[in-house]
Amino acid sequence: MLKMIRGVPDMGTFRPRCYVRVVSSAQKWEDTTKARRASSQAGHRAPARERIIQAAAAAIEEHGVNADTGQVAAAAGVARPHVYRHFSSKDELMLETARYAASSLKARVLPALSVDGTILEKTRAPIEQAVAWAAENPGLYLFLMDRSKARDLERGRAGRSHFLGELVEAAASRLREEGYEDVPLDAVFAGLKGMVDTSIVWWVHHRDEEREALVDRLARQVWLVLRTMLEERGVSPEAFASPTPEGTPQS
Repeated sequence: MLKMIRGVPDMGTFRPRCYVRVVSSAQKWEDTTKARRASSQAGHRAPARERIIQAAAAAIEEHGVNADTGQVAAAAGVARPHVYRHFSSKDELMLETARYAASSLKARVLPALSVDGTILEKTRAPIEQAVAWAAENPGLYLFLMDRSKARDLERGRAGRSHFLGELVEAAASRLREEGYEDVPLDAVFAGLKGMVDTSIVWWVHHRDEEREALVDRLARQVWLVLRTMLEERGVSPEAFASPTPEGTPQS
């Protein structure tokens, strides 16, 4: 009898095959259900997050760069605590809103960088689109420039993601072809970026000149800086030259 008892498997570790199959199937079903729920929740969160970002952009446009989360929630049609279900803080929300605005501005400007024409025409095209976007989204443009200025001061540099970086790089490439390697790209770019951005910000606030006049003035000023950078090193700017306006003597 004792031998028979000793021969019985320990039920603490032994499980019949049918039991193992049932448990295994149940576990797979539970894991699959959890995965579906997680995927569904993530899918719902993503559109909601995007809607709140768009609402933040609308709130900034209506209330200014200091729009608060209550105004964002109102624009989104949700309770204020709902905003914090998708963003850990207002800073995170504003960061994502700045990225959203920058992406919108970039999408507007980038196609203009590939236009054919003289350097003046190539310079004018992206500036024209940047000014047009600012005219359509004045509050958002001021918000974006304010964020950009704070970021540049924090990093101690301007960076060259701005569309003017493309134009500065084009002129610098021309100089490198002539053997000049010491082109102060960052300094030139920072000066042009400051001039263009500050001029557009001023115009958004004051509207003291026609939009086309602003675009023409900025395009000429940018081109003059690039041309001077070339001529100071004895490089002919003919490859980038713009047509001479009627009545203006040739230099």
